[in-house]
Amino acid sequence: MKLLRSWYIFKMGKSVYIYTYGCQMNVHDSEKMRGLLVQDGFEVARRPEEADLIVFNTCAIREKAEQKFYSQLGRTKFIKRRRSGVKIAVSGCVAQECGRGIFKRAPFVDFVLGPQNIPHIAKMVSGSPGSVYVDDAYDITTEELFPDRDSSLKAWVSIMYGCNNFCSYCIVPYTRGREVSRPSGSIVSEVSALKEKGYREVTLLGQNVNSYRSDTDFTGLLRRIDATGIPRIRFVTSHPRDLSDDLIAAMADLPRVCEHLHLPLQSGADRILGLMNRGYSYREYARRVELLRKTIPGIAITTDIIVGFPGETDKEHDSTVRSLQEMEFDGMFAFKYSPRKGTKASTMDGQVPDEVKSERLTELLLMQEDITRAINRRLEGTLQEVLVEGLAEADAGLMTGRTRSNKIVNFESSPEVVGSLAMIRIERTMTHSLWGSKADSE
Repeated sequence: MKLLRSWYIFKMGKSVYIYTYGCQMNVHDSEKMRGLLVQDGFEVARRPEEADLIVFNTCAIREKAEQKFYSQLGRTKFIKRRRSGVKIAVSGCVAQECGRGIFKRAPFVDFVLGPQNIPHIAKMVSGSPGSVYVDDAYDITTEELFPDRDSSLKAWVSIMYGCNNFCSYCIVPYTRGREVSRPSGSIVSEVSALKEKGYREVTLLGQNVNSYRSDTDFTGLLRRIDATGIPRIRFVTSHPRDLSDDLIAAMADLPRVCEHLHLPLQSGADRILGLMNRGYSYREYARRVELLRKTIPGIAITTDIIVGFPGETDKEHDSTVRSLQEMEFDGMFAFKYSPRKGTKASTMDGQVPDEVKSERLTELLLMQEDITRAINRRLEGTLQEVLVEGLAEADAGLMTGRTRSNKIVNFESSPEVVGSLAMIRIERTMTHSLWGSKADSE
């Protein structure tokens, strides 16, 4: 898992630097922590060497992410040695998983903060070193937080916390707790306020958004958010087992809900899906995808795959290969199975050698690249609505944005178009991006 971002602004006074590892939920958690600390008088440092407080917002989903965090944490102790008064906090899933154990491995750490305890960060850092906040805090759904967001166009919005699925490979239910949902009125108010501030897109966040339950269900929540008039609505992550016909119909009916769905498959072999405790068969998954494509023409579907799950045979891996050929996903995130302490899968027989996992992963990635290129080529000559986000990373002379189906588009224009919904004619395509010319704008 890569290090996603480090945020910076530097002014005189107490300051904080936040390392963020992991998923979109961790990115948004960092925004929340930053917002709370700014309210408490902190500025955000340009570099960790300039900060009075260094926060590591961690991920424990895979061993690689945890190793990367500990490696960076080890280097940070030298900052503390050079500058007296520097404090170090560990937050996120590793903090929740290890608790006080972090002090044993890294005695120079001052504070430990679990994901459910983010509202307490200002209180924690103003207290004595050695504080640990990892208790279940289900009142987090009623806490009104004001994130210091990284974008003025696109916003993450948490709608629920935790997970009840207990997939046998996943540590999330143990680090983020059981499912709890925010009241719909609070969510709708947040989205409405974002719209008034000029935000163009929101992404609703939850470990399994389909199982959102408060004073309404997820479909009802989508309908209320669509009525706010925010131009674009996305959501992650969906569980195939809970993807209802009603939700699919709502995605088709609601004009502001984008035509993209991330729907993790994880394996194309039924026995492996059973061992993973996923709650569906491959054919049941395929029927959901078939209904999605029939109901929402042009929808882009992306997925997650785990290779080398304990006991996975060559034949079962071949079933996953066939599933990619049959499903023709627009994109795929694929990972080697990583044993996580405390999960059922970590104690299963038949752990697959790492070299076999690597071979299987390479095969899937190469196949998916071919599929993605072929899908993107079908878009050549079409007009696509693009939310213009800024200068393209690949070429500072170009602007970049995303289609409603979440594909990156680069095109020639001027910075004044940032924030607009521009109509772009797609002229050529690559595996991970599209290139076009501006035809019109709203």
